[in-house]
Amino acid sequence: MQQREEKQLEASVESLISRVSHLKNSLQSFIYKLENEYDRLTWPSVLDNFALLSGQLNTVNKLLRNEKTPSYRNQVIIPLLLSPDRDEELAKLTEQRVPVFSHEIVPDHLRTKPDPEVEEQEKQLSSEATRIGPDVAQKQIQALNKLCSSLLEKLNNPRDDRDAETAAMRQNKPSFNPADTNALVAAVGFGKGLSKCRPPGPVAQGHPGQPMMTGGPTLQQVTISGTSGHQAGMGASVTQQPGQPGKIPSSIKTNIKSASASLHPYNR
Repeated sequence: MQQREEKQLEASVESLISRVSHLKNSLQSFIYKLENEYDRLTWPSVLDNFALLSGQLNTVNKLLRNEKTPSYRNQVIIPLLLSPDRDEELAKLTEQRVPVFSHEIVPDHLRTKPDPEVEEQEKQLSSEATRIGPDVAQKQIQALNKLCSSLLEKLNNPRDDRDAETAAMRQNKPSFNPADTNALVAAVGFGKGLSKCRPPGPVAQGHPGQPMMTGGPTLQQVTISGTSGHQAGMGASVTQQPGQPGKIPSSIKTNIKSASASLHPYNR
């Protein structure tokens, strides 16, 4: 009887190792594709990989729930030898993941309960759940169910319906003004609506932007005052007798040219 149970246990363990090995290979292949072939992956291919993994997980669960499979919970694993030295056989069996079977590694690999931190968090969640009243819990359940129903409805709707709703929303809420767009295109392309800015005062030919000096031959006196920063001798008066053409000395002409240059709008 005992030998029969041992053989049955060995057979179930070998079958379980084989199923888990297939699942591991599928995971490794999918991860490799995600990391190295992501630019060529298509959504149907990703769904096929997920379907394969889901089917293999279901197979492992069916194997564990089979009546012929012995209960692994009744089996006890006892470490017979602990050593801080590297074990090549163990490293080969675990694909270099567990090269040493020491006192530091055994509690993690042979643990049958969650970590103490996880157990403490579970206790806190359980205590918080007991403090919530039935009415508050029912309201939270209804709100969560409503949110999940709305999300499932949106996911189950065809893509065409969502595109139609998006197009309708765009038509109802325009994000631009056609009149402004047309005015901008006309202004840039044809200069429509643009005002022509000119400098004030008449412009003499050959000197753009420079004001013209106005005055007739009956001018009796011309006064030129120097601006700030010029010498005091820059101002002078020229007196002209009626009926006689006035004669301007060369020094006055020089001062006139300097004053005109300083008053030019481009030299300010």
